[in-house]
Amino acid sequence: MNYASIFFILGRLLEVEAIFLAMPALVSLIYGEMDCLAFLAVAVLCVGTGLLFSRRRPEKFAIYAREGFVTVSLGWIVISALGALPFMITRDIPVFTDAFFETVSGFTTTGASILSDVESLSKGCLFWRSLTHWIGGMGIFVFMIAILPATGSQNMHLLQTESPGPEVGKLVPRLRDTAMILYKIYFAMTLIVIIALLLTGMPLFDSLTLAFGTAGTGGFAIRGDSIASYSALQQVVIAFGMLMFGVNFNFYYFLTLGKSVKEAFRLEEVRAYLAIVGVSTLLIVVNSWKHFSSAFDALNKSFFQVSSIITTTGYGTADFDQWPTFSKIILVGLMAVGACAGSTGGGIKVSRIQILFKAYRREMNHFIHPRLVRGVRMNGKIVKEETVSGVKGFLATYVMVLFVSVLLISIEGEDIVTNLTAVMATIGNIGPGLSRVGPSLNYGFFSHFSKFVLIFDMLAGRLELYPMLLLFSPATWRRK
Repeated sequence: MNYASIFFILGRLLEVEAIFLAMPALVSLIYGEMDCLAFLAVAVLCVGTGLLFSRRRPEKFAIYAREGFVTVSLGWIVISALGALPFMITRDIPVFTDAFFETVSGFTTTGASILSDVESLSKGCLFWRSLTHWIGGMGIFVFMIAILPATGSQNMHLLQTESPGPEVGKLVPRLRDTAMILYKIYFAMTLIVIIALLLTGMPLFDSLTLAFGTAGTGGFAIRGDSIASYSALQQVVIAFGMLMFGVNFNFYYFLTLGKSVKEAFRLEEVRAYLAIVGVSTLLIVVNSWKHFSSAFDALNKSFFQVSSIITTTGYGTADFDQWPTFSKIILVGLMAVGACAGSTGGGIKVSRIQILFKAYRREMNHFIHPRLVRGVRMNGKIVKEETVSGVKGFLATYVMVLFVSVLLISIEGEDIVTNLTAVMATIGNIGPGLSRVGPSLNYGFFSHFSKFVLIFDMLAGRLELYPMLLLFSPATWRRK
């Protein structure tokens, strides 16, 4: 284990966080809030600690797979711990466990909140809370690779650890160029959502914060009723925005290369993702018809919630916990499936579900034709067997973490629907669940122990499980 390299990367990461902390400080200053001093103080702390860790590049700088896992896992924990300090200093969230929970939820784009009165927060804290979604959506290490290339050519281990999906590759030969392309697309799409919301008459502050949550598929709103009190047109813009950010970013990269939309739609995962959204919306409209005031209301709210849940954003325009059981089961299923790989969404990912179905279909055919040799194909190409095996291992690990987490938080005695959907909503980076963690409620009632279990689930879900689990393996920390 190369500890010097890990500390060097963490130092650079804290310097990046300090840059982002200056933004809510500016917002507080604009609104005449003293909270700007809290953000500036934490920014100075980040810069000081960052310079201490990264003042000199290690002579034997190396970031291999093991260092990559540890660096990314510790990095997300550290930026969340320091990012929680402004909430505590301003007394908006005075208890560390709650502030840490809220910040981890923000950076991991989960959107699960412990707050019962979000509108009581200062403008600076509301902005920082939403900005963490945007930072975590594409990944802070991806941003760091894009602007701080001094970490070397072994950045691929950082990118692979932080990026979601069964396979992670470079869009172009140079890794820094790949990171730059991803962030250019991300920034441009975020800007489109902001402009679209402004054109609907939404105030600038609301447009910025909601666009950050939409782009990062996070779900922190600045009103107690989430998105319900905004106009139907604004809800439609956000719904399509969420859907857009749940698409694999390779789709948009193909478009930037001058390829036609038809060529871009050859990506099987994108077609399956949109089909799931369409079918799920139609089924919920039919099943929950009595809960809506009109055909437009039914279509608007059903599409919004399907888009919100499958992209793991968590915004809400209706209390879907009051919908019929069939509709709620569909939403729970979407919680597990999640968005596309290579998007800002969470969950298992559509591509993994596709690979699993194709692998199981191959196994069934093998029983009928034992001598038949056939590979799993995606987008017209054979999927590597190690990838297929990795997908199966990921699903087994997901089920194991889900079961253990539900078991641990069940010590408190909450009902099984609350516990199961709370874990599914945190490990899938979704936010709202059902029963006591429904869309109109929050996670504040859980004990400190359960909150830390759910914090682990949020981090594990955002980092694709293994990096967080490896922190508990003694072999990870051996020097050789």
